[in-house]
Amino acid sequence: MNNEQLMNEIREANLTYLMLAQRMIRDDPAQALYRLGISEEVAELISNISSGQLLKIASGSVLLCHMRAVDEAVWSLLSNQTANSASNPVTSRLQANIVMSGQFAQSL
Repeated sequence: MNNEQLMNEIREANLTYLMLAQRMIRDDPAQALYRLGISEEVAELISNISSGQLLKIASGSVLLCHMRAVDEAVWSLLSNQTANSASNPVTSRLQANIVMSGQFAQSL
């Protein structure tokens, strides 16, 4: 993949992410804060930006969304690669969600 293709992919991902975020915030702000891991102030800004502003923001060279699962333990739970390989995948995902929720709460 060359640099131009990479930049196009980043712009597309940014636009998709911003459009989804804006819709989620407008539909259910409380749930959007949790799912997106953003503050109320950021949610209000995203909710109120115009389509033109959205396109301009999306066209930057930096990926706007980020991985919320940043530690190895969470990835192990999400991929069901824990030490106890007999663990229930649903339980592992629930544990990962709890850890990520705690990280979100700490960031506020």
